[in-house]
Amino acid sequence: MKTLLLLRHAKSDLGSPDQLDIDRPLNQRGQKAAVLIGQWLKQQHIQPEWAVCSPALRVRETVAGLHKNINLPESLIQFNERLYLASLTTLLDVLSQCPDDMDQILLVGHNPGVEELLIYLCGPKLPLSSNGKLITTATLAQINLPDDWHRLTPECGTLKQIVRPSDIKDNA
Repeated sequence: MKTLLLLRHAKSDLGSPDQLDIDRPLNQRGQKAAVLIGQWLKQQHIQPEWAVCSPALRVRETVAGLHKNINLPESLIQFNERLYLASLTTLLDVLSQCPDDMDQILLVGHNPGVEELLIYLCGPKLPLSSNGKLITTATLAQINLPDDWHRLTPECGTLKQIVRPSDIKDNA
């Protein structure tokens, strides 16, 4: 069985009017949330073997926050330009190219693509946040998948759990 750890980047700063979207950093809340998700992964003994991420600054900073708590060598973190604001089709294509010998992969990206991928893999009946949203910033979905990254079909996955920073704080 394969496991996809699907993560939306943490909360970003709005940036200045002349700043490119790809260069927007995390705000203070986002920095804290990234570390919190990393701590949660460590506490749950969930260890990705490989990561594929958008190159956007807010994603890089999210991964840096996680990296403080998970033991994933930087050589196993790939920043793929195709994942910047990627569509569902692009996300599926990138996943199909993941190494076959990796059973637990972390994908860090952006909405709406991340949310569309979760719905595609697990179906529409998924737990919403308290404000009625599915994938808020820094939300992590752990999805069990078939044994082949090339055969990701609609509703082939099972949502094992979804965790948001607010869930962790409530249970701490």
